[in-house]
Amino acid sequence: MPQPIVSVKDLLDSGIHFGTAASLWHPRVKPYLYGKRGNIHIVDVRQTIRGLIQAHYYLAKLAKENKTVLFVGTKRQAKEIVRENARSIGMPSVSERWIGGTLTNFDTVRASIRRLDAIESEIAKPEYVRESKKVQSRHSRERKRILRNLEGVRNMAKLPDAMVVIDPKYEIAAVNEAKRMKIPLIGLVDTDTDPDLVNLPIPGNDDGIRSIQVVLKVLTAGYAKGKSEHYQVQTAAPAAAQAEPAPAAKAS
Repeated sequence: MPQPIVSVKDLLDSGIHFGTAASLWHPRVKPYLYGKRGNIHIVDVRQTIRGLIQAHYYLAKLAKENKTVLFVGTKRQAKEIVRENARSIGMPSVSERWIGGTLTNFDTVRASIRRLDAIESEIAKPEYVRESKKVQSRHSRERKRILRNLEGVRNMAKLPDAMVVIDPKYEIAAVNEAKRMKIPLIGLVDTDTDPDLVNLPIPGNDDGIRSIQVVLKVLTAGYAKGKSEHYQVQTAAPAAAQAEPAPAAKAS
C-alpha cells in the first residue's frame, strides 16, 4: 500500500492550521476555513491536504518533463528553508531579496550573471595577484553584490516553467512578475491573503518555520519523484535501442 504524501498528524504538529487574526482575514479564504479559536482563524486541514496533493503531483509532472521550478521566499522565517529545499532538488531560488525585473527583464539578469562569471574567471587567473588593490577591491565588491542578489538563480538559463511562493502577499512583486509572464504559481497562502493570487493555493500558516518545512518537503518530494522517472526514461531509451535486433538482410 503506497504511503500518503503527508499525514494529518505531521500537519497539525507543524501548526499549519493556525491562521491569522480573524480581523485580518481575506474574504476569499472562506472556503478554506474550519472555524475560529478565540480570535484566530483555523484552516481546514482537509483543504491543505488537497492543495498539497495537487501541487505534489503537478511538480512531479513538471520534473518528469525536465521543467524548471523557481522557489521564492524572502521573509525571515522562510529564506533558509526555501534555499535548502530548492538546492536539494537542483532548482533555482530567491531567498534574499526579489530584484525587480528578475522575470520581466530576464536578459539583464543573465547579463549580470555573465559579468559575475567574467569576474570569477579573472580572479582565478594566476597573474591576477599582480592586479592593483583598487581593481581587486572593486571586483570583490561587485562579486559579492551580484552573488547576494542573484546566486540562487545563477544557473537558471531560462524563465521558469512554474513558481512556488511562500506567502504571495509578502512576495507580491514576484507574483505580479510571474503573472505578467504567464508563469503558473503555487503558493502557501495564509488566511489574510487572497488565494486567487496564485493558480494553486495551499491554505495554511505561512509564518511558522515548521509549517513551511512540511509544505516544502511535500513539494520537493514530488519534484524528486518526477525527476527520477525522467532519468529512468532517459536511460531506458538507449538501452532499448541497443537491445532491438538488427533488421534481417534482404534475400538477393
